[in-house]
Formats: sequence, structure tokens, C-alpha cells
Amino acid sequence: MRKLLNTLFITQPDVYLSLDGDNIVLLKEKEQLGRVPLHNLESVVSFGYTGASPALMGYCADKSIALVFMTINGRFLARVIGESRGNVVLRKKQYRASDDEKMSAEIARNFIIGKIYNNKWIIERMTRDYPLRIDVDKFKETSKHLSSIMVEVRECIDLERLRGLEGQAAISYNRLVDEMILQQKEDFYFHSRSRRPPLDNVNAMLSLAYTLLANDVASALEGVGLDAYVGFLHRDRPGRASLALDVMEELRGVYADRFVLSLINKKIVNKKDFFEKESGAIIMTDDARKKFISAWQNKKQEKITHPYLGEKISWGLVPHSQALLLARYLRNDLDEYPPFLWK
Repeated sequence: MRKLLNTLFITQPDVYLSLDGDNIVLLKEKEQLGRVPLHNLESVVSFGYTGASPALMGYCADKSIALVFMTINGRFLARVIGESRGNVVLRKKQYRASDDEKMSAEIARNFIIGKIYNNKWIIERMTRDYPLRIDVDKFKETSKHLSSIMVEVRECIDLERLRGLEGQAAISYNRLVDEMILQQKEDFYFHSRSRRPPLDNVNAMLSLAYTLLANDVASALEGVGLDAYVGFLHRDRPGRASLALDVMEELRGVYADRFVLSLINKKIVNKKDFFEKESGAIIMTDDARKKFISAWQNKKQEKITHPYLGEKISWGLVPHSQALLLARYLRNDLDEYPPFLWK
């Protein structure tokens, strides 16, 4: 159980939610695990299937407290709320901002700053931790280049220019990814990003990591009442969760890339976990995919201190914290959307 920005997150499995007076009560096999007053809550997010009492659902509907249900792995199931009050206003503001390219650019540049900053931190950490195993001068030069791009991004209010700057930063960062692979170099290498299909072992893992991250972010956005398919940097396209792709930009490197690198460098995966199809596509075996997803779920349980909120949360709640902050910005409760700047 974790309270964050007027939202209560129920992360324990098999917990039943009930009402006692003006309090939400957490029960597991009739044993009370916790009790939280409802009067200051905007929403309750439960990871699990057990459910909530009709009395609690009725109380929350009457008080406009959203009840959000996720699977234990973080996939969005449903968001239950009473009369559409704040939610419809929030989505209308999201749609208006998306239709306005200048407003979209003002939001999108913070996603990009978060991405570049975090990639710069990954590079700096490599120079600190492995100075004898990498080309430190090359890494430092790239770090300096990313800093200069961030200065330009901070002042940019043109979407096309922002995409160009993000592309420059991505090229610079990607040139170093192969050097961050410190083990199993014959079997794991990164020359460029290949998506459909992935053409090497590293790209196969990156594609799966990005898919899992996009699903987690989309669930978090739906959980706070935002439309995951209407973005600011990524524009509307049928079937594409554009806002989820926007928000996950700042988490790609620091969350997904580092996760994949750790699996390789710790030898949790090896060449036997992959096979090549006739088309040239590299595919993970079923056992390897299960091992990958299990490690991903374990990663989500690791604790960190959120750089903006200053509170200790699990990695799995980071997409939810960013979704809450984005919703607060769109409601004009914050002057600016604060990207996730990890260090």
C-alpha cells in the first residue's frame, strides 16, 4: 500500500477492499492489513483481481473518487467513477493541447529533456563505474554533446525541430550502446536499432522491453483518466497509443535499456535463448521470454526515491507518478510538467 499525490496504490496481491465509515479497509483472508481515510483521496488503484465491496464502490462514486483496477502485472482493466466531473474536463484539456502545436511542443520538450538527461546520466555513470573498459574520452564527448542539445530543446517550441533534436541525441547515444555491453560480446552487440523485425539478440530484447514499458505507461495514463491514444510529440495514428509513447520517452534509457544491458552483463540471458527465423528475424525462445518477463516484474519491485516528489516508491509506480503529474499539469495545478530526471 502506498499513498502518492492523493492516490492510494494497493500493490499487495489478493487484497479485498471494503468500506468502514469514511475509511477504505484492506482485507486479506478476513485479516485487516490497513485502513486509510477516504476524504483526501482522488483515486484508488488496485493491482489484483480480488475486488471491492459494493458499499465502497457506491461511496467512491458519490464522492468522485476513481477506483482503478489493474492486473498484478500492471495491465489496465477498468476505471470506475461516478458522474463525469473532473475526468471529462481533463480529457478536453488534453485534446485541446494536442490540437495546438505550440502547446504540444511546450509539453513534448519536457519529455525529450527527460530522455536526453537520463541518457546522459547513463553515459556519465559508465565513465564512473567502468573507466578501464570503455573509451572515457568518447563517452565524455557524447555527454557534452547531449548537454548542448538539451539547451536547444529547452527553448524550442516547434514540434518538427524538437523531433530533429531528439533524433540527433538518439544517434549520439546509440553509438555508445554497443560499448556498454561488457560481457558475451560475440553474441550480443548493437550496431543500430532494428524493429520489424529485430535483426539481432539485443534488438529482440529491446523490442520486448519497450512493448512492456509502453503497456505499463498506457495503463498508468488510463488509470488517471487521460487518453493514452492522444499525444503531443507523437501525433494521432489509428491504433497507436501516442501519449504512452510520449511519456515513455524519458524512461526508455534509464528503465528499459539499462534493464536489457543488465540481463546481458550479468549473463542472465545467453545465445541459447534466441533463434533466427528464415526471414532473418531474431526471436526469443518461449522459456527466455518467460525469464525476461519475470525479471521485468522483479525490476518493478525495486525501490527508488522519486527525483521530483522526493518519496520512496517502486520502479513499477514511476509510470503512475508521471501520469499523475501530467494530469496535474493539464489541470493547471502545476506550472510545468516535471519530467523524470534520474541520477
